Amino acid sequence: MKATYKKYLLNFKQASGTSRGILKTKETYFLIIYDEEKIGYGECGLFKGLSIDDRPDYEEKLQWLCANIHLDKEYLLNELIQFPSIQFGLEQALLSLKKDNSFEIFPSNFTKSKDAININGLIWMGSEAFMKQQISDKLKAGFSTIKMKIGAIDFETELELLKSIRKEFSSEQIELRVDANGAFNPNIALERLKKLSEFKIHSIEQPIKQGQIEEMADLCSKTPIPIALDEELIGVFNVTKKQELLQTINPQYIILKPSLVGGFKGSLEWINLAEKQQIGWWITSALESNIGLNAIAQWTYSLGNKMPQGLGTGSLFTNNIKSPLEVKKGYLHYNNTINWKVEL
Repeated sequence: MKATYKKYLLNFKQASGTSRGILKTKETYFLIIYDEEKIGYGECGLFKGLSIDDRPDYEEKLQWLCANIHLDKEYLLNELIQFPSIQFGLEQALLSLKKDNSFEIFPSNFTKSKDAININGLIWMGSEAFMKQQISDKLKAGFSTIKMKIGAIDFETELELLKSIRKEFSSEQIELRVDANGAFNPNIALERLKKLSEFKIHSIEQPIKQGQIEEMADLCSKTPIPIALDEELIGVFNVTKKQELLQTINPQYIILKPSLVGGFKGSLEWINLAEKQQIGWWITSALESNIGLNAIAQWTYSLGNKMPQGLGTGSLFTNNIKSPLEVKKGYLHYNNTINWKVEL
């Protein structure tokens, strides 16, 4: 068995705004494993400025993995504990290698084009006019759940945008989610959540920055809107620490990005702990190419969670890998009449 990796720069069709800044490109790495005539593909979806493994020795660790690919899987995953995105790339590539079809790693009605995954439509930050246009486009495209990133422009303007949606669509017609990416100050967070609650918001992701455990726990106990932890989960590797975090904060939801929390294995640890505490969860991509998104989507479908998932990011890039993944009327489909085209 041999392995290699390739760095790949994804280009956004349109610069995309978050509370952390404007994204124009997204760096990622493809892990490719060869065993005789077979080939396996995985994606190590490093997210600059967010991933815990955004470190100077990242490529050095990839080189180490390629040199030691013949070793036991569990040993490798354990050695990569500080590099969750590489763990995830390894999991994908090994599953891919075992399959007759390298890209059908969790065969199901989804990969047979007989079923689809309900997803939310993502609204990026920007000017009021830009955000309004995105909202209009998503509603016309048939999405029943919209997730709006907030916290970068004037808060009152963001409230007006939400108000304009609610004037036209009830909470039964359109589910509204918001994502603050930690933008609110803990001193004013509750007051802002109360204002947001007027618009029957399904949930808010990470209202305050991660690491403020006591403040987040207090907010979760008083909030009028369900709170979903996102960035809070990054960098928590030990199962006992994961349990402590969930028991202390006791959020209403957690959101799992496999590239950021240790792939399938790391995500399942969080899910099992959350379910014991009756905490809800859903899965979100982290701006991977279609190779990583495909793995996340197939795995997500296998879990049977019927909530809208955050998997609508495949169409953001000009140079994405050609794949059977398609978004239609608010659902992610696997159109198996379309062939993969991987040129690495």
